[in-house]
Amino acid sequence: MQAQEHRETADKILVAASKMFAEKGFANVSVRDICREAGTTAPVIYYHFGSKKGLFDAVARKRISMDDFIRQLSKASSSADPRKGLESFITTYLTSFPEHTFDIGLYVRDSATLDKHSAQMVSDDLERIRGLAVGLVDRSVAKGLFRKTDSRLATDCLLGMLNRVIFQHIHFAKISDRESYSRFVTDFFFRAMK
Repeated sequence: MQAQEHRETADKILVAASKMFAEKGFANVSVRDICREAGTTAPVIYYHFGSKKGLFDAVARKRISMDDFIRQLSKASSSADPRKGLESFITTYLTSFPEHTFDIGLYVRDSATLDKHSAQMVSDDLERIRGLAVGLVDRSVAKGLFRKTDSRLATDCLLGMLNRVIFQHIHFAKISDRESYSRFVTDFFFRAMK
């Protein structure tokens, strides 16, 4: 029972710290603030996470990871039919992108310093996503659906179109009809690649 209580306490601390770090960043949140929010004490935080930085890193690992999203994309794009795989990839990308990954507070270590660890985690995950898309383009070329081309450049164009919608929403709260955009991008990309 004690192990479960420890996990529950650590999870409660992570939830409180996650909210605060995402909103305010590392430098603008104190351990005392987190204690107040989580209803705990500093020694309990230090026991579970070692330090404020250890807690921030645990929050970043949990919030910034795109592992679940990458699994969704991989499953969605696994169709034997490259067109269906690409359509599913685009739709899943636009409808399931983990926008919380880009809460600005998770990237600000000090007042104006970018947290390199957080940025690297996202960069690595975005490269994994790019690899999935490159594989889809390569399969489409191999099946004769697309002309022979540099699949990495084609993928960069595709992801650029998708990321525009995602980041317009994240950074500027612009709402778009993602279903219509998904159909448009799929049609546009397939026509451009023939």
